[in-house]
Amino acid sequence: MKRRLAVVTAALLLGSPWFSRAETVEIAQVSGAIGPATASYIVRAIGHAATTDAQCLIVQLDTPGGLLDSTKEIVQAFYTAPVPTVVYVAPAGAAASSAGCFITLAADVAAMAPNTSMGAAHPVSLSGSSEAPVDPVMQQKLESFAASYMESIATRRKRNVEWAKAAVRESASVTAEQALEKKVIDLIAKDIPDLLQQLDGREVNSKKLVTVSAQVVAVPMLTREKVFQALWRPEIMFLLMLVAIYGILGELSNPGAILPGVAGAIALILVLYMGAVLPIRIAGIALILLAIGLFIADVFAPTHGVLTAGGIISFFLGALMCFDRSEPSFRLSLAYIVPATVLTAAFFIFVVAAGLRAQFLPVKAGRETMLGKTVPALVPIGPQGGKVFVEGEYWNVVSDGPIEAGQAVEIIGIEGLTLKVKPKN
Repeated sequence: MKRRLAVVTAALLLGSPWFSRAETVEIAQVSGAIGPATASYIVRAIGHAATTDAQCLIVQLDTPGGLLDSTKEIVQAFYTAPVPTVVYVAPAGAAASSAGCFITLAADVAAMAPNTSMGAAHPVSLSGSSEAPVDPVMQQKLESFAASYMESIATRRKRNVEWAKAAVRESASVTAEQALEKKVIDLIAKDIPDLLQQLDGREVNSKKLVTVSAQVVAVPMLTREKVFQALWRPEIMFLLMLVAIYGILGELSNPGAILPGVAGAIALILVLYMGAVLPIRIAGIALILLAIGLFIADVFAPTHGVLTAGGIISFFLGALMCFDRSEPSFRLSLAYIVPATVLTAAFFIFVVAAGLRAQFLPVKAGRETMLGKTVPALVPIGPQGGKVFVEGEYWNVVSDGPIEAGQAVEIIGIEGLTLKVKPKN
């Protein structure tokens, strides 16, 4: 009897709320431009939330935009996610611009914090183009594709289709309050607890969410995701470009230093990788390369600094044009460009120029310094040999013709340990 009572009591206790499994809500925080690292992070977070049987995955978003390919990868992951997805544009002052607008509308639940904004999804900021200006026909095709893609997202999620298309074609933007009024988003929440309160009881994909008392678990970025997310910025790429230039040219102007060459090679590889992701302009890169050529040419050409001045101007304009300044997420600040221009000019004037000039100076030490010197013959010299005293040492010498002892001879060649001489006229 006691054993049965214990079993019944245990069953009742295990079935009570105190012994039931605590519900969880996982959150992934995305801040910065949308790129391959961001897409990888969100896709991994969705899989992790599904593995832990979380009530939903919240993506807290603050982005100025990003690449279309990465945006499409995230949208497709939302469509096939086994757990409900919630995009929460936060904190106050955050924005879901450009690519962020696509991502927000593609979530199962779209939410914004007060004093945030969303929109301006014109495809110029999503193209990833390395040329400017964009061909009008191609731009029209890209705009039509982006508008239809946005329309399909809004239709699937039953959101304001007309505004969604306007966000692409007219770069329309809305505040959180306007977005809720226009039925672009589902709710406004001041913070995560408020968001969980409003999500509780909502049915998403035939699943009734239980979030009011759920434990919030953060899904952190992996180290590699953090590194590539940090690298995927115009400022970082620009600094790596400078390291590649300084390192490689520093090694060439001072052979044997090794470390500058290794650092420059690694930086160059990273720049090439990032150049395939970031929308760079060929004209800007060409001007930077022209600047390098002008700096080097001025080392050998007596232009009184004219080429160096041209190189400074070319480098500044190249850095200014290297990235698309019309898009905030890819804009390179003058705070980077001006110091980099001054530093690069100083580097070429004082380091590279000195190194290159040193390589072309005449030899001042070693056996080569004996060439052209005139010394007296100690003994008669002929094809069979003779002796001279030069540089504090006795040397065996040969000549094509006979030379008398005491006659002045000019050293014209070195063959091993034997000098070749001729009579000095």
